[in-house]
Parts: sequence; C-alpha cells; structure tokens
Amino acid sequence: MNVSLQNIDKVSALLTVKLEKADYQEKVDKSLKNFRQKAQIPGFRKGMVPMSLVKKMYGKSAVAEEVNKLLSDTVYKYIQDNNLNILGEPLPNEDKQQEIDFDTMEEFEFLFDIALAPEFKAEVAAKDKVDYYTIEVTDEMVENQIKAYTQRSGKYDKVDVYEDNDMLKGLLAELDEANNTKEGGIQVEGAVMMPSYMKNDEQKAIFAGAKVNDVLVFNPYTAWDGNDAELSSLLKIEKEAVAEMKSDFSFQVEEVTRFVPGDLTQEIFDQVFGEGVVKTEEEFRAKVKESIAAQFVADSDYKFLLDARTMLMEKVGKLEFPDALLKRIMRLNNPDKDEKFVEDNYDKSIEELTWHLVKEQLVKANDIKVEQEDIINMAKEATRAQFAQYGMLSIPDEILDNYSKEMLKKKESIEGLVNRVVEAKLATALKAQVKLNNKTISMEEFNKMFA
Repeated sequence: MNVSLQNIDKVSALLTVKLEKADYQEKVDKSLKNFRQKAQIPGFRKGMVPMSLVKKMYGKSAVAEEVNKLLSDTVYKYIQDNNLNILGEPLPNEDKQQEIDFDTMEEFEFLFDIALAPEFKAEVAAKDKVDYYTIEVTDEMVENQIKAYTQRSGKYDKVDVYEDNDMLKGLLAELDEANNTKEGGIQVEGAVMMPSYMKNDEQKAIFAGAKVNDVLVFNPYTAWDGNDAELSSLLKIEKEAVAEMKSDFSFQVEEVTRFVPGDLTQEIFDQVFGEGVVKTEEEFRAKVKESIAAQFVADSDYKFLLDARTMLMEKVGKLEFPDALLKRIMRLNNPDKDEKFVEDNYDKSIEELTWHLVKEQLVKANDIKVEQEDIINMAKEATRAQFAQYGMLSIPDEILDNYSKEMLKKKESIEGLVNRVVEAKLATALKAQVKLNNKTISMEEFNKMFA
C-alpha cells in the first residue's frame, strides 16, 4: 500500500492511493470463508460448497467490497494522521483516474481531488471596537407585562354603557332595502361581537355609548372590510356566501360585558417569581423590569456576534479557495439543482464558509467546548424563553424538564442547541477581548437594524 499527496496549489491537492493484492487478499479470503459457511446453494450441504464455486459466484463482489472498505479507511486515516484541514469530501479525480475492473485487476490506483482550507489567522485584539446594543426597558414594557399578569386573575363584569374593548351580545337581524327586518333573512340570536375590532371607523362609531336594549343599524360587510372569516363566524354563513352578503343589519343590545383586570396581589407576585421572592409592588415592578432586560441579553449578544463577524471578516480579508472543486462539491450536494443555482449561490456559500472557518479558529483558540449539561441548560433556556413570551416567567423545574426532554429527542433540535451554546460562549469570550462601544437604544431602533 502506498499513499501520497501532491499539492496542486495552496488550496487543492491530489491524493493517490495504491493498493496491492497483499493489502486486501486476507480480508477477501476471510469474507469468502464466512460466506461459504453460511451459504445455502441447491445441491450442496450448508458449509460444504466448493470454494472454487464460491469464488466464481462472489469473488468479484468480495474484492470490490473489501477494496472499497480499505480505501475509505486509508483515505480518512491519512487525512487524520496528517492533520489535513479539508473542505467537503475527497472526490474521485475526473481526469487521471483509470477505470477500475475488479475482474481483471489485482492492483489498484485511486486518485482523489482534495479541497484544502486556506491558511489564515483569525484573532481579536483589545483595540478592536465592536458596537454593543443594550435594549432600553421602558415603563410601557413593564406596564404591559404587568397587565398581562393581572389579566390572568381578571374577570368579566356586566355594565350598562359600551366603551372601547367591551363585548356586546344581542340579536342580529338582516334588513331589507326599507330598513325593515327582511322576511326569511339572516337572524342570529345571542350574536357576540367586539366593535373595537372593526376595520371601518365609521361603523365602529355607531356603537359608541350604546346601552342595553338599544337597537343599532350597521353594515357588517363594510365594518369588517369583507373579511370572510370574521363575517362567516358572525353571520353563521359559509365563507363562499360572504361576498354576496352586503345588507345592513340591526343589532339589539342585550348585554354589555367588560373585562376588568385583577389587582396586583402577593398571590400574583408568588405565581410569577416564586413564593416570597418579592413582597411589594415596587419590588415586583423592579423584578419585572430586570426579567425583561434579561430576555433582551440574548438579542443583544446575537447582534454583537453579527457585528463581530463583520469586523473579523474585514480583518481576515478575501481568502483563496479552490473554486472549481468547491463548485463541483456544491453540485454533488444539490443533485436537483442546475448549474445556474451553483453560480448564483456560490459567492454566498463562500461567505458562509469563510465565517465557519473563522469561527472554528476562534472556538479552538478560546477552548470552547460543549458539554451535555450545556445542551440541556440551553434547551431549558429556550423553553423558558417560549413561556416568557406569554408572560410566564416562573416555570416549575418539572415543566422545564419535560419540555426540554421533548426538544432533545429531535436530532435537528440538538444540532440547533449545540450551535446556540457555541455562539453564546463565543459571544461571552469575544466581549471580554474587544473594546465594546456600548449603546442604549429603543426596541424599535433595534428591530430596524434587522429590517
């Protein structure tokens, strides 16, 4: 056996593997013996098939299988032993590779094209400046979050006069052209609607100050701008019939209901942050503000890493890649795509590959490792963030464990979590090594940077 590497240029090489009969014959013989012991061929007892017949029937496939196994092991051992930083998989050479015939050949020569990663140094220094955006937690955010908590313990009260966001219940009846109840027309008893959700302001205004027993005339089609889902639900008709239903309707108010949020109590404090953690409204508001700020840290770190990426990519500059070979790999990885797809997407793929190589170096330089505990904790954090979107900040450990375990059952979820752990650790490491240009901005300004 002989393995050699010929560098074509700085970023591509030709790997040659020469195999002789002595390299694989022992394994072929063993394979054929195993087959002979198990083979059941008519006319022969099990294990008594002549070896000459076994070789005639299965010799070629046995040689092919063992040669390919040996070839694969040899190539990857050579790459590993020689610390070759390759891109993609070794590809059979298309120009110099001779056709392999397992019937007539005993010695084989295999040639592989190898894409080598470019050599460069990715590093940061204390003089490197990177923006770090802290999202301002406004009083409005705090109030909205507190409102979400108090709504959980809120209740619906019946009132006499309608105000915005109240719910109305009553008799809905279709009218004819003379504004009389239409004979055979649509009537809905106990119809429920919230005028504040109407799309048309003039129609919405009809209900201002409405009282129980008032009879109001409006046009549902105009009020909801012809929305088939809203109208079919309100009028109890098929969505297909909505386009033709443009009549005026009368609505006799039978009931006005208003949602009244609950009070801030110790019970709510305990539900949100755990028993006895906060004991006053002032402490509660401060804790809510702190929790919202903590949720924003991940967003700030994400933006920081994007800006750090830009800075690092500029420092590294344009790298040399074996374009023809990488395009070939890209075509093989996208068999359902044409040549135009490769050309259109190649530059973007090189940009992502460059960042991958940069990040790989930084992860190694900072000795960043991902442990099983890190993945579990990230799964819990992802679960906690999902609940936080619904205002649930204090989640029992049992629920977090159950949700995170479900997440860890999916391979794609684990891969995503590993990447998030790496990026979180990398952001922490880089923040300590560069000069942060701290900026406090509003959520609106922050979101605009991603628009």
